[in-house]
Amino acid sequence: MAQEFKLKDVTSLALQPGDKQEVEVEGLDAKVLLLNAGGKVQAVGPKCTHYGAPLIKGILGTNGKLTCPWHGACFNTKTGDIEDGPALDPLPVFKAVERDGAVYIQGDAEAIKAGRRKPNFKCTSTSGDKVVVVGGGSGALGVVEGLRNSGYSGAISVITNEGYLPIDRPKLSKALMTDLAKLQWRDEDWYKSGSVDIVKDEVVGVDFATKTVSTSSGGKFAYSKLVLSTGGTPRVLPLQGFKVLGNIFTLRNVHDAKKIVDAIGEKGKKIVIIGSSFIGMEIAVATSNGNDVTVVGMEKAPLERVLGEKVGNLVRSGVEAKGVKFYMSAGVDKAEPSTSDSSKVGSVLLKDGTKLEADIVILGVGVAPATEYLKDNSVVRLEADGSLKTDESFSVVGLKDVYAIGDIATYPYHGPGGNGKYVRIEHWNVAQNAGRVVAGHIINSSVEPQFFTPVFWSALGAQMRYAGNTMASGFDDVILQGKPEEGKWVAYYTSGDTVVAMASMGMDPVMAQCAQMMQLNKMPSKKAIQDGLDILSLGPPQ
Repeated sequence: MAQEFKLKDVTSLALQPGDKQEVEVEGLDAKVLLLNAGGKVQAVGPKCTHYGAPLIKGILGTNGKLTCPWHGACFNTKTGDIEDGPALDPLPVFKAVERDGAVYIQGDAEAIKAGRRKPNFKCTSTSGDKVVVVGGGSGALGVVEGLRNSGYSGAISVITNEGYLPIDRPKLSKALMTDLAKLQWRDEDWYKSGSVDIVKDEVVGVDFATKTVSTSSGGKFAYSKLVLSTGGTPRVLPLQGFKVLGNIFTLRNVHDAKKIVDAIGEKGKKIVIIGSSFIGMEIAVATSNGNDVTVVGMEKAPLERVLGEKVGNLVRSGVEAKGVKFYMSAGVDKAEPSTSDSSKVGSVLLKDGTKLEADIVILGVGVAPATEYLKDNSVVRLEADGSLKTDESFSVVGLKDVYAIGDIATYPYHGPGGNGKYVRIEHWNVAQNAGRVVAGHIINSSVEPQFFTPVFWSALGAQMRYAGNTMASGFDDVILQGKPEEGKWVAYYTSGDTVVAMASMGMDPVMAQCAQMMQLNKMPSKKAIQDGLDILSLGPPQ
């Protein structure tokens, strides 16, 4: 039977839809978030179950959706369930009652103190259906968690060639983390409890006629539904020296991160990073302490393709403050061997003749869809970039019972300015949310998938947040608000009169507000933003 606990300094449940209040629970050394969830006042856990962000600073819509201010996880506060990743554990929900000038919540003391609840993942009996997931990244995690949390009782197999369980991949480039105990989202016992078979092997082919998947060790896996989630393969430079010299690295998995960390050793190294997009910039920040780091980019400003020149240079200034040097609008000619060890890199030569000494070179020049195992398949048609075209449910066009998610999926985008144009979005969070969409479609294909706003974050000296997408429409203007000189700004990207995306630093709730408003198709116009509208002044999205 649920216990009853008094909330400190709360005398009434008179909260308007979208209002929230973080309060202490007397006698428990714990807090809850009291809120009006779509017309009903109740309490939930106060922190996001992803990285522990304070949800009091998140955005609560009048419909009861609560979006985390850091990384865009979205919870249904009526049930506590997850609407969008990257959070995996739902929030606990507690009934609130008002009595004699005080407010009480009803629930288990341990659940209140934990501030989260484990999802309904356990499954001991499996039906004749079988879902096979190829790839062990964020998308696979979304599929598996989504299926079991929704009561799917069929067999599930995840085939991954990385050699470990699904990890928090962003920590690789943001922190060069290599400890699997800290990287893996769930342990082996968790997957066993849900009767999820983790197969550490590499898929080499798919027979869509017989519905079987083949692996390099000779394994054959039959499927009822197939989810392809193989991610991206880091690009390399087809230039002299780059394929033969040692201490030249790409970063995609834990094995890559370990090689880089080992090569850096006791620091004091000269590190040249080629590529000024997110992977390159995050690695520059992660390695800047104690090393001599240089970034080489082809653009005028770092991240120019995504953020534009002005905002890219704002980011550059923050990274330069950490001692990182930049060579922009630069072309790479070749990598040259070290004079002390001809098997390893010693320098990078730029096309203008500049010579950059290097103990280590790290390539951050993008990824290609990892679909090599499908290139000789006569049934499937790959797009020009090697990706698979899907519909809104991430079902592969032209194939039955096959889905594609993550870096290998090109799908119709229905966010602001999208108009259904096909895009491929390489965001870790998009892959996980696409996996959840697939899980929902497998369980009930008659339900229309709901649009989720693409969100990503980046460690660029300070934390940058981003919501929306410019790939469908491009952007023709950038409107900057805030105090860039203090590291507090928000940039709105517009196409015509439509705000299609935003990026921010030091103004976290703005991202959460925009993510909800984009999902509701209620973003203000370009003119309103130009006139100085503070988007938070609009109140709870509705």
